[in-house]
Amino acid sequence: MTGVPPVPPVQSRAGLAVRRDGTRALCRSLPEEVPVALVFDGTTQAVMMATPADIADFAMGFALSEGIVTNPAQIREIEVVDQAAGIEARLWLTEERGEALAARRRAMLGPVGCGLCGIDSLEQALRPLPVLPDSGLRLTRAEVAQATEALRDFQPLHDQTHAVHAAGFLRPGEGIVTVREDVGRHNALDKLIGALVRAGSDPAQGAVVLTSRVSVDMVQKTVMAGCPVLIAVSAPTAQALRVAEAAGLTVAAFARASAFDLYAAPHRIIHGEADVA
Repeated sequence: MTGVPPVPPVQSRAGLAVRRDGTRALCRSLPEEVPVALVFDGTTQAVMMATPADIADFAMGFALSEGIVTNPAQIREIEVVDQAAGIEARLWLTEERGEALAARRRAMLGPVGCGLCGIDSLEQALRPLPVLPDSGLRLTRAEVAQATEALRDFQPLHDQTHAVHAAGFLRPGEGIVTVREDVGRHNALDKLIGALVRAGSDPAQGAVVLTSRVSVDMVQKTVMAGCPVLIAVSAPTAQALRVAEAAGLTVAAFARASAFDLYAAPHRIIHGEADVA
């Protein structure tokens, strides 16, 4: 460990509030974002700007959602190290998985630090995804319609700053049971996936709930986690829906004000005894 103190997720900053009726001093709580290096077996795979909290969850979720590992047992150890320039999340893989990642790196043209990390071709941006099995998960229309409103009650960082995204896990009959927040919507989802896996919760037994739009990479991460339902407050892209349909992922978008739009695999959303058509 470096001995560098960890960066708090929120900082207070003074400023000026400029309004029609005049100007006054203000002090706001702002979310912090720092570079987080995701380091596998001593080599950096990606550097992401992220909220400096739940970093071990972030590392686990990133490794799973990006296909670096296929199950958590392939990660021998996670170490979070605060550095002067940011944070290192150091993951040590099993020998077999480490060799597979090394071969993947040798085939890459160069490192990538974005929402589609560790890819080197257009084809890999739309990577093949597994088809989700029918785990028997069913949600009522009411649970889906109320999901994003329920998520608002579990966003303390957003309440302080109004500048971060959240990803939550909705379990039938229980509501929102796990939430993670971050300045990046992808990071929030990775943190949620990591938190679920590290706690021994099965992503197949609930739905991911997002405060963001539904893009291809959010669909990919959800499917790679094995979660069969994605609920979002905003819109999907056309390509995201094509990917979701091919993978058998249920997508409910514009979930707000007790209503939602339903796309792809609608059989998982029920009303009483009748399936949604």
